[in-house]
Amino acid sequence: MLTTWTVEDGRCRAREGAISDITAALPERAREAAGEVADAENLRRAVWIDLLNPTPAEERAVQQALSLEIPTREEMQEIESSSRLYREDEALFLTANFLYGVDSGEYGSTPISFVLTNSALVTVRYATPRAFTIFGARAQRQPTLLQSADAVMLHLFEQIVDRIADILEKVGADMDKASQSTFRASEADFKMQRRSDKLKDALFTLGQVGEVTTRASETLLGLSRILTFVGAEKGTAIRKENQALIKTLVRDVRSLVEHASFLNSKAQFLLDAVLGVLNVEQTNIIKTFTVASVALMPPTLIASIYGMNFEFMPELKLAFGYPLALVLMIVSAIMPILYFRRKGWL
Repeated sequence: MLTTWTVEDGRCRAREGAISDITAALPERAREAAGEVADAENLRRAVWIDLLNPTPAEERAVQQALSLEIPTREEMQEIESSSRLYREDEALFLTANFLYGVDSGEYGSTPISFVLTNSALVTVRYATPRAFTIFGARAQRQPTLLQSADAVMLHLFEQIVDRIADILEKVGADMDKASQSTFRASEADFKMQRRSDKLKDALFTLGQVGEVTTRASETLLGLSRILTFVGAEKGTAIRKENQALIKTLVRDVRSLVEHASFLNSKAQFLLDAVLGVLNVEQTNIIKTFTVASVALMPPTLIASIYGMNFEFMPELKLAFGYPLALVLMIVSAIMPILYFRRKGWL
């Protein structure tokens, strides 16, 4: 899939092809026919080249046009900090894991590489976080976001931070709903609906909340490292008019990291509480069976005695022997129950 962005007559326009996503935006700096591979001249004039699932031919075309090495998928998945954040000549190579797919429910984390040069930004990715789609729509409305390569990268980071904030807000709302339905419902509500089902739903919700907040924290941690690295290189990598945006992003990322940590702690507390409620429910069930078994032991003993086939048992000759045995069994079953109730065990 190839998408080219241009600014014509003050408007940002996108043209799509069928090879890869290659995004370019500057006044009259890129022109691409649909279905054709962008030539070296167009690539050199591009301000942003976005490679989604790039083929080897597309990678070679970008590398030859910009005279730099595009990170491979295996290199993007390395966890060493020195392999993810480094400088080669005048280019910065920045890689981090980003959360995607929360809206569809099939969420995960994917490594995305940002290669920043003085004239172009190259992004390499194998999934599409929603922030990229939203930023593309914003760029069509506000072409000024694409004035320079560093501006594209910082505004894209800004969109990612906004998206993470929205996700954390939704996660917090889901967690409040789970807490409301589990711990604040009246006994009548629990009688109308199966309590076990509500607790099971709460467990699933809290499990999803924990995973999403963990992946969001991973994204924020990666952004924080990138911003720290870029901040140290801002004298050469970031234009003066864009340096204030780095401070704003660092402040926003720090506040979201704290909020994600709070949500994680709250989710863990609620998870422990739900498991505690489940343990209480299981204990009550076990207690019920225990009381029932203890209450049935005396009647079982009486029935066993009179079930013996001895020849000389005086009660066997009594006319009222059978009703007497039944009364004894009923009384012997009721007495333990009354005792347990008096002790407060029931």
